[in-house]
Amino acid sequence: MAETTVASKTVKLIITRQDGPDKPSYTEEFEIPYRPNMNVISALMEIQRNPKTRSGQATAPVCWESNCLEEVCGACSMVINGKPRQACSALIDQLEQPVKLEPMSTFPVVRDLVINRERMFNALKRVKAWIPIDGTYDLGPGPRMAETKRQWAYELSKCMTCGVCLESCPNVNDRNSFIGPAAISQVRLFNAHPTGEMNKEERLETLMDDGGIEGCGNSQNCVRSCPKGIPLTTSIAAINKDTTKHLFKSWLGM
Repeated sequence: MAETTVASKTVKLIITRQDGPDKPSYTEEFEIPYRPNMNVISALMEIQRNPKTRSGQATAPVCWESNCLEEVCGACSMVINGKPRQACSALIDQLEQPVKLEPMSTFPVVRDLVINRERMFNALKRVKAWIPIDGTYDLGPGPRMAETKRQWAYELSKCMTCGVCLESCPNVNDRNSFIGPAAISQVRLFNAHPTGEMNKEERLETLMDDGGIEGCGNSQNCVRSCPKGIPLTTSIAAINKDTTKHLFKSWLGM
């Protein structure tokens, strides 16, 4: 009897689609067979196997991005029932139906649920979010980090560039150049590294330019929405302090 009930259950989805970057958006409704333990990705795969709308009309398969399927790569970010999150960890049993899927609005749409995260990657380039190494030869062991510093720095390193924090931030939009919470937190991470701190002042000066840390309105949406629980607002407060100290030192010629 239980098997019959599961077999008769369906999942209803309303998906916002767009055929190209310059094409208008539209919605399509789908209804697929329910299976226990489904997530949004498996629902999209079911639609891909039989791309027909709820009314039975044939349509193009829905485009989306995914890779790791375990909330590590950040590729499957989308707006699910009005909330930006990862599709791989969004379980159908925990979602209100019909499940509404939309692309994140902060980024340009490539097609359907696929977006262009170039804004995030350019922000990481601006702040030099890497550890500089001169050459590929063996440089020997690097300087050690204190264990207390390593523990909180590890939490910052969990960022998967998923874009959810930018999507939830009201200050990140196409009307301003705010660099966003992810890049600011990465500045704190790399400035804490014994080798990365060689570029500390350069990173801080970048955040003091237009579109830098002054663009944060302290809404704290970012820390509430981050799927990895990264303390983004703590990082923003720490970098605010560091940029202020750097500014005064520059004025005093120190």
